[in-house]
Amino acid sequence: MLHDQIKSLLLSIARKNIVATIDGKNLREILKEQRLPEVLQERGAVFVTLTKDRLLRGCVGSLEAYQPLLDDVLDNSFNAAFKDSRFAKIVKGEMKDIKIEISLLSNRQEIDYYTFADLKKKIKPKVHGVYLTYDRHSATFLPQVWDELVSHETFFVHLAQKAGLAPDFVFHNHPKIEVYTVEKFKEE
Repeated sequence: MLHDQIKSLLLSIARKNIVATIDGKNLREILKEQRLPEVLQERGAVFVTLTKDRLLRGCVGSLEAYQPLLDDVLDNSFNAAFKDSRFAKIVKGEMKDIKIEISLLSNRQEIDYYTFADLKKKIKPKVHGVYLTYDRHSATFLPQVWDELVSHETFFVHLAQKAGLAPDFVFHNHPKIEVYTVEKFKEE
């Protein structure tokens, strides 16, 4: 669990990183000169979600903690704002309307299941994020997606489609399913 001060700092860094990039500056270089809390140097995996008028405007993240938390927030705030292929790049005039949410991911755990009915019993809506892999196909949904896709069936239909698989793939096949939880925090 992160302290509220660290959460606020990470949200501030994500916002400043997007604005600095728009202004042609490199926040990473500026931050090198500052003394930041040690926890930011611990490995962490985050998703950065941008919304505008409560609608998704960008969402990119890491599924594994392979670099310091600070670097993951910097990389994923940049990628959510400028590299999410579903959206145009964020422009300066939009920033006043953009809200930032950060989801800090736990380690993933593989679910051992036999049938879809069995899988349903082991997946907790609004608690578990789900990572599906099959052959060269993969996709994930954060736990927040359960707010929109409330049934297991609907959730897995959309997750399979996101992975480039048939909508009913999970009902008749046995992809690898891993779950994780998140600690999420957002700008007010």
